Amino acid sequence: MSNAFFSDLLTSIAERGRSLLDRGVWSLGEAPVAATDVLSLCEALLSGRGEATGALIARETLNAYARLPEAMRGDFFESLARDFGPDLNQLDEAVAAYDSNPDAAAASRLHYLTEPRRQELFRRLNRAPGATRDLVAMRADFLKFSRGNPDLTLLDADFVHLFASWFNPGFLVLRHIDWGTPANILEKIIRYEAVHQIHDWDDLRRRIDPQDRRCYAFFHPALVDEPLIFVEVALTAAIPDNVQSLLAVDRTHELAEKARTAVFYSISNCQQGLAGVSFGNFLIKQVVEELRRELPRLDQFVTLSPVPGLLKWLSAGENAPLAKIDPALRELLANRDWTEAEDKREALRRVVEPLAAEYLLKAKTPNGRPVDPVARFHLGNGARLERINWLGDISAKGLRESGSIMVNYLYDLDEIEANHEAFVNNGEIVAAGAVKKLLRGEARSLFPSRRPRKDKSESSPA
Repeated sequence: MSNAFFSDLLTSIAERGRSLLDRGVWSLGEAPVAATDVLSLCEALLSGRGEATGALIARETLNAYARLPEAMRGDFFESLARDFGPDLNQLDEAVAAYDSNPDAAAASRLHYLTEPRRQELFRRLNRAPGATRDLVAMRADFLKFSRGNPDLTLLDADFVHLFASWFNPGFLVLRHIDWGTPANILEKIIRYEAVHQIHDWDDLRRRIDPQDRRCYAFFHPALVDEPLIFVEVALTAAIPDNVQSLLAVDRTHELAEKARTAVFYSISNCQQGLAGVSFGNFLIKQVVEELRRELPRLDQFVTLSPVPGLLKWLSAGENAPLAKIDPALRELLANRDWTEAEDKREALRRVVEPLAAEYLLKAKTPNGRPVDPVARFHLGNGARLERINWLGDISAKGLRESGSIMVNYLYDLDEIEANHEAFVNNGEIVAAGAVKKLLRGEARSLFPSRRPRKDKSESSPA
């Protein structure tokens, strides 16, 4: 059945509620809305009324929230966090009952009562037509207020918990984006591109229309015209070392049937309200399977990835790595006009490449994971850190964030599971020999090879 059928069905339920209720009891009309008004509707929604009434109140609640002035939304979220948690009196009684008779029924009731009331509130809000989209937008608002506010941590955990279920990969639909895709979706691909800006419609067409280019996106039945995440793919003969060649206006097109390498050069999350809900791992694996079915000759799957935090890390703190290099080189790197002169490029390369290797292999968060978010993502998916590419991205953004460095992560289908286990269980970063050799001599021993094997990257072009 089509999504329109279910949307119409939910709408008819809400309309039935309108005929059963004095709508004036729940409608706020055109009067200004305050946080207390929205919270009152939330309490009414949780009061246990029937499906028709519940769908109506849910829609009125979401409409009221949409009209709530932004300055008052923080108060609304703080009230949700403070007043819509578990019922502590009932929870105390359930704990006492379990202590006196720890059977399965007592354990089940205890588990039920530990759930915050706001989780059930979100479920009931989601009964309204179009509510999933509204709730995703609500969390995008929430994230603006939650930064640096520990009192809102549990509320965010409730959002993520429910969204992880509602947006389970089993519900997602993979779609090939091409020039025949509806224009409203193509417009969103342009808008949501977060890695390499799409400048106009001609630029978009160059990325999705030629035979050696592909774009895939995940969609959810509740957000039929909103991509959740998309990946842009280049089909090439070998592993590329820079993005300029992939995006060049006058590049030579290759025959897709002769390509041996699929390059994931841009992955963009589209919905800010779904931050923390992971789609990328499943997306890459499904796209790999799709490409292998279409093009059996493909035998290399790699990324050409940015290193967005590199220069920030190099410049941070009293012992910043950049503080230890020649001041003239520091000034050269900051000016960003060095890419035009070969001698300046080479002088900076000798300094920045080893520092990039240190950043990717040694810089860790307090919990022992790589500082770089892109590295965490691909290494956690089972990729290998294959190559560090000097002059990989000489755009203004690439120079500002990473001093031109880009990275190839290799998805070796025979090694993905072992690499994933090594990273997740032991914190081990599986890296090619060429990357480890960039480290300063005294640090190389910290990264022994996991097991002897042929290093494919050593024969790759620099």
